[in-house]
Amino acid sequence: MTALDALRVPEELAARVPVEQRAGGAAGRDGVRLLVGRRAGGEVAHHAFGDLPELLRAGDVLVVNTSRTLPAAVDATLGESPVVVHFSGLLDDGRWVVELRTPDGRGTTRPRTGGPAGVAVALPGGERLVPQEPLSPCGERLWVARASVADAMAFLHRHGRPIRYAYTERDQPAAAYRTVFSLPSADGLGSAEMPSAARPFTTGLVTALVSRGVQIAPVVLHTGVSSGEAHEPPYPERFSVPESTAWLVNAARAGGGRVVAVGTTAVRALETAADARGRVAAAGGWTDLVVTPERGVRTVDGLLTGLHDPAASHVLMLEAVAGRELLERVYDAAVGAGYLWHEFGDVNLLLP
Repeated sequence: MTALDALRVPEELAARVPVEQRAGGAAGRDGVRLLVGRRAGGEVAHHAFGDLPELLRAGDVLVVNTSRTLPAAVDATLGESPVVVHFSGLLDDGRWVVELRTPDGRGTTRPRTGGPAGVAVALPGGERLVPQEPLSPCGERLWVARASVADAMAFLHRHGRPIRYAYTERDQPAAAYRTVFSLPSADGLGSAEMPSAARPFTTGLVTALVSRGVQIAPVVLHTGVSSGEAHEPPYPERFSVPESTAWLVNAARAGGGRVVAVGTTAVRALETAADARGRVAAAGGWTDLVVTPERGVRTVDGLLTGLHDPAASHVLMLEAVAGRELLERVYDAAVGAGYLWHEFGDVNLLLP
């Protein structure tokens, strides 16, 4: 067993509210801490997030996910029992991938077994949802279901709220779950949960980065619900890499710049669009790519990301970027210095 496998994150290190609601509201979104790990030499250093422009250089490209977070949690009933439906993603055939959860009486939810197949879940407005089959033969947490709603996005905006979990203190407005990069998509689709690595960015910080010669390249990856089980692999998600981003990334690599992904979602999208030599082409559709240390990364040089549960599948991606030894140093330092976890927490930057 290695140090990372054995690491346990204390409950008090969960970020319960956004940083701008802590310390009397004196900080902005960029008031989080930034833990920097450099693979060359294994250096780990503590910074404020506002130091990011000084940690990057002209010619670097930041790849950001512009997917907007949806109000994807909806109260419902299954028979006589209340449930909360987490709408994870809309499939091409019009069915939904969903997770059914049990209200815990404190405004959040706890896991429950999905299904059963064919039994209708009563939704607001007289609509209904019928689970049909588990999404994966490996478990019954996520189900494929048919909903009666004619306009799914309008339904969510009318009856839904952002997904939140028990480590948070209270509900937050939709704006708290959107980043400075998020944009509405033409088809109305979005992410079930916030692509949270970009949350600390502000317009002022983006301006400082661009003034320094760092370029911003957008991708889209609509995230599903978080993996709820240890080492559960990510499921297929919709993505898009535009031609302009492919050009910027390829130009940076040819000119000696670094490609730094903002969040694991940006890594997944970009690596899906890259060939074996790391050259990126415009692409879109569904990605089932799982980035592991064995596969490695072909295009991404660095990663700006939140702090993940050590048992989460995302950690394999971090290891592919940073290497096991550096990642263990980063996580040991984060726990030792009291960094905060989850979507409202602190972040770390992994560099070559």
